[in-house]
Amino acid sequence: MASLDLSRDVVTLTADLVDIASESQQEQEIADAVEAALTPLAHLEVVRDQHSIVARTSLGRDERVVIAGHLDTVPANANLPSRLDGDVLWGLGSCDMKGGVAVALRTAATVPEPTRDVTYVFYEAEEIAAEFNGLGRLARERPDLLAADFAILMEPSNAQVEAGCQGTMRVDVVTRGERAHSARSWNGVNAIHAASDVLARLTSYEPRQVTIDGMLYREGMNAVGISGGVAGNVIPDEARVSVNYRFAPDRSESEALAHVRDLFDGYELVVTDSAPGALPGLDRPAAAAFIEAIGVDVAPKFGWTDVAQFSQLGVPAVNYGPGDPLYAHKADEHVPVAHLTAVEEALTRWLTR
Repeated sequence: MASLDLSRDVVTLTADLVDIASESQQEQEIADAVEAALTPLAHLEVVRDQHSIVARTSLGRDERVVIAGHLDTVPANANLPSRLDGDVLWGLGSCDMKGGVAVALRTAATVPEPTRDVTYVFYEAEEIAAEFNGLGRLARERPDLLAADFAILMEPSNAQVEAGCQGTMRVDVVTRGERAHSARSWNGVNAIHAASDVLARLTSYEPRQVTIDGMLYREGMNAVGISGGVAGNVIPDEARVSVNYRFAPDRSESEALAHVRDLFDGYELVVTDSAPGALPGLDRPAAAAFIEAIGVDVAPKFGWTDVAQFSQLGVPAVNYGPGDPLYAHKADEHVPVAHLTAVEEALTRWLTR
């Protein structure tokens, strides 16, 4: 059975976490180790929900913040066990996101009397379908455990702050026609040809830019796939253009869908995927204090992350963690030692000032 010693330095602890295999839906061993390491800490109340662990201080502070990270990884790719080479730690999950988990565990252990109450969340199944996501389950079934004034998701962000996140929506824009033999094409209507108007609308589309809390979010509307055709000698009667809309977090999913419907007025639309964005909330006192305390650059998050789970609960959130997200899920996944130490020092400074 694996065990974790939270008195070990953050680099060694990250390596220890990496060496506990925890592919999605195989998180029991790492969840057991996290629970066992946190339970003896008298300043924390520890709650387990399946393979997700919540640990909370209850000091009666004026503010409560959440610090969260997922325990699972994608499947291994000849990148286990961990390996420390100079100023870089290599291994599966080192970047996404056991380095961030190590920072959070170290903070939970070494800051027994933070200046604001803290809820630490270590959750399962982030890397697979949303229905299995431990944070999502807590948000649905135990939202009381996630109540806070501000949240930090320890996603890799190059040790910089990426605030909120944009929403994402995928729709199929459907064109209809009439089948006919291609030798007598005038007897049919070509649905693939009809899709040219859909592509023309996308080509001329000007994405919106909006400033929220002083940060510029850039939307995008792009074709990401196209399908159609029956056989090599048949005029197709249906075609679909798959469109991905990345929308700024000041728009709800319903507002985003209304915008897409306006753009493709006259066409049949089928929504295939949708997730809301997350407002950064940098004007909130806890968020402002966090930014001031850590003293790093702040940028908008254009991709989608689990900070949106917090936004749905009315909790502003940012992404802040060690590692370059470009190396997440790659065979050469790694995290710089400097990121691990800098993020730990920054969080400790914020929670003790």
